[in-house]
Amino acid sequence: MTQTSTKPPSGTRDFLPDDMRRREHVMRVVREVYESYGFEPLETPAFENIETLLGKYGEEGDKLIFKILRRGEHEASGTADLALRYDLTVPLARVVAQYQAELPRFFKRYQIQPVWRADRPQRGRFREFYQCDIDAIGSTSPVVESDLLAAVSEVLGRLHFESFVIRLNDRRLLTALLDCAGVAEALHGDALVALDKLDKIGADGVERELLQRGVSAEATRQALTIFSGAVTDPADSDAVLTRLEQAVAGHERGGEAVASLRGLLTLTEGTAAREHIRIDPSLARGLSYYTGAIMEIAVTDLPGSLGGGGRYDQLVGMFLGRDVPACGFSLGLERIIVVMQERDMFPAKVSRSPVDVMIACLSDPLRPEAMRLASELRAQKLRVEIYPESGRKLEKSLKYAVARSVPVLVIVGEDEQAKGSVTVRDLDTREQTLVDRDGAASEIARRVRLSVEH
Repeated sequence: MTQTSTKPPSGTRDFLPDDMRRREHVMRVVREVYESYGFEPLETPAFENIETLLGKYGEEGDKLIFKILRRGEHEASGTADLALRYDLTVPLARVVAQYQAELPRFFKRYQIQPVWRADRPQRGRFREFYQCDIDAIGSTSPVVESDLLAAVSEVLGRLHFESFVIRLNDRRLLTALLDCAGVAEALHGDALVALDKLDKIGADGVERELLQRGVSAEATRQALTIFSGAVTDPADSDAVLTRLEQAVAGHERGGEAVASLRGLLTLTEGTAAREHIRIDPSLARGLSYYTGAIMEIAVTDLPGSLGGGGRYDQLVGMFLGRDVPACGFSLGLERIIVVMQERDMFPAKVSRSPVDVMIACLSDPLRPEAMRLASELRAQKLRVEIYPESGRKLEKSLKYAVARSVPVLVIVGEDEQAKGSVTVRDLDTREQTLVDRDGAASEIARRVRLSVEH
């Protein structure tokens, strides 16, 4: 008999209780920060009509969409009518178009849900993963970008990230730089896909890809000169913008983009984001729907990014028939957790026992008393587990409690009942005392809280 593999599909994972406690810790921080900036929660279905997704992510993105074959009598056709959600932004655009009359004029939402991509799994990259998105719909004001940058910086700060950089650029500036390099407009999309890999495959790799995509040798040389030469000291954003201003001199949209980036830097003064921002003209963000500012978070010694986003003022219009200004940022939950685990960044409380008190019952007739005590302890906001098997020997229940890292064991036995008390054992210090049954719940709660504090 062939044994069926119990491993989850490649690129997906099972999350055991310890994993879930870490994930919930990060998501709780994300929610608290996002809500403190006025963002509201939203959820959308795991799959969308395929036409909702196709054509929104560019050539490379469309290849990574998980398609769902038609079902029932149409299955044999091999065609797809649905697809798993690729990101949370396009579904948001659909929601805004669908419920425009019910949503506020300036709609700020956050969304923490899984997305799926038919990608090649590798370290920190999965086929199923969670995104933590914030988006603001309805305003062209740079206050929106400033808010997003401050919020994601505050999230990372509360999670104790220190050495992260927010790479900032503008798609209009990219267009201007490509124009100035002599790249034909029809090849801008292909050129951006290649240039977005500059930090991954280097100048030589980008040069090969630009040539393969049809960009002339002279335009390729000029583009690489502009994009690599525009940055002198990346930490000095003002100096970088000055060089970029010179590179796009005479290009109207390029000048507007530089001015917009200067204004955004001014707005972020005094926020959690400012010290982390670096102007990076090579940042392209592969998704084709971006129209203005684009941003991405990089961490020292970590390939790839922790998240990114930008302004997409035309995406909602694909569903609504008129453009609606929008801007958003997405944090990658999985990569954040990978880094935090590798660098031991989780606070001790996240990995502590899920149980505060375990009750051991020494005989079957005393089980109702154990149940009553458990209810009283839960009323004290304690997490309580009753060891399910009763017996005079404590060895099994004690061993189980220690294995679960439970701080306090309460023993309900006939001797204790005769004295109107229960035995409380501190499993860290191994001290054991009798506690009066009438005040047992409050006294045990006090001891548990002292144990947690120490």
